[in-house]
Amino acid sequence: MTFTLLASAFLAAMAYILTPGPAFLALLGIGAGQGRRAGARFIAGHLAGDIVWSALALVAIVGAKTIGTVIFDALGLACGLYLAWIGWSALTAKPRAPGEALVTVERPLTRGLVFGLTNPKGYPVALATFTALLAGSADALSFGSLPVLLAASLVGFLVADLILVAIIGAGFVRRFYRRNERAIVRLSGLLFCGFALQAIVHATPGLLGWRRA
Repeated sequence: MTFTLLASAFLAAMAYILTPGPAFLALLGIGAGQGRRAGARFIAGHLAGDIVWSALALVAIVGAKTIGTVIFDALGLACGLYLAWIGWSALTAKPRAPGEALVTVERPLTRGLVFGLTNPKGYPVALATFTALLAGSADALSFGSLPVLLAASLVGFLVADLILVAIIGAGFVRRFYRRNERAIVRLSGLLFCGFALQAIVHATPGLLGWRRA
């Protein structure tokens, strides 16, 4: 188990949490409308879904590697293309209609739990993000390393969640987000495109037989 592999799992978990998406935007809405405490409860509930989907993604990645590198490379290419599609969608998305009311959530913890476990994008985004950042260390992956990778990912989740809890609900954050929502979405699209490029660059040589043994 190398430091690079642990760092990649940690960063992938942070990117999975911090990159704007449905849950990120829901958290901003709850934090802006109901304060940090409500936002913290939402994200605490959502952590269950983050762990489940990321664990399944890591199992799929490790399993693909042990079954064969061709499958892993094909998975990386598919995930790279998926990330590219998400990035392009964000880069070309139309701005949200102004004046949309914030929804008041009576049970933020329950809402976060249900949201995290039922989010249809949770697994594919986790799979794509973790594949993009772990592809360069594919040879070091094994089922024996899975618990340590999950632990590093959990630390990444907690750090990212603490960052979000520290900033949500602040007036300047709410005003900044509303003024710059389009730019924030565009930047998240660029980040996804960067992950996509990394995944494709790592996967293509193996599929074409260019990677050294």
